[in-house]
Amino acid sequence: MRHFYLIWNPRKAGTEQMARTIETYLKDRGCFCTVRDGKAVADTPAEQESEDSEGGQPSHTALSQVPADVECVITLGGDGTLIRAARDLRGSGIPLIGVNMGNLGYLTQAGCRSDSEVKQMLDDLMAGQFQLEKRMMLKGSIYRRGKLAGEDLALNEILITRREMPKILEMKILVNGEPLTGYKADGMIIATPTGSTAYNLSAGGPIVAPAAQMMILTPICPHELAGRSIVFSAEDCIEIEILGHDDKAQAAVFDGDAAVSLRVGDKLKIERSQTETVLVKLKEVSFIDNLRSKLAGIQEVRA
Repeated sequence: MRHFYLIWNPRKAGTEQMARTIETYLKDRGCFCTVRDGKAVADTPAEQESEDSEGGQPSHTALSQVPADVECVITLGGDGTLIRAARDLRGSGIPLIGVNMGNLGYLTQAGCRSDSEVKQMLDDLMAGQFQLEKRMMLKGSIYRRGKLAGEDLALNEILITRREMPKILEMKILVNGEPLTGYKADGMIIATPTGSTAYNLSAGGPIVAPAAQMMILTPICPHELAGRSIVFSAEDCIEIEILGHDDKAQAAVFDGDAAVSLRVGDKLKIERSQTETVLVKLKEVSFIDNLRSKLAGIQEVRA
């Protein structure tokens, strides 16, 4: 790889300095490196206006601003930064690799604690010492009165959540058109294997090897005794019908980023997307080794 694109999260301490360090290191070795401005560009004027009104930095990366010959996108931040980039650059096929600027990251390949670790990552990329790993994504389509009202993709999970705290959400689950069960819960997570270590794990769902092809349905604080996770094939189609009486109680959230309001009677259809995220894998580390390392890191943070 010789042409890189850098995305850095301005909300993470030290990211701008690290971006300049990486840019200099790559250019000194004859590579091309484009650094996205920390004031990222929103995809639409409405998004720009909304984010500016909140006084924060826009978080979107416009695919049109990424040079056509970029071979790899490097993100500086955490898992959230990499996931945001994967959503923004969906369908481009550009491999992504992340540098973790915090304490814990399941998706990132290098940490910021040592410059030597980051430089070794860059050396491996330039030398072609890596593998490409495809991760499945989910497509969520919202139907209202039988018509498509909106859709989006998710790398980690699609979440049905409450908009107001006291509300209990009611849902009916269908799989491949067949009724499965109903739920009363605080929410519902439909996760990919990549997202199994995110909100799904916090809600008591199973950890799944990232190379697996499946979907995980995990209720959040179910108001019943039999509220357990259910694992489905990646080829299955999950439909969630919104029940109850309150049109303003719930929303579908894609990767903790884009939210779409759900009304009573809406159906959220979730299936495997034809679009995949391509991640760069540097080390021949097994899933178990990586999991053990991350879990040890959690214990260190708690200590």
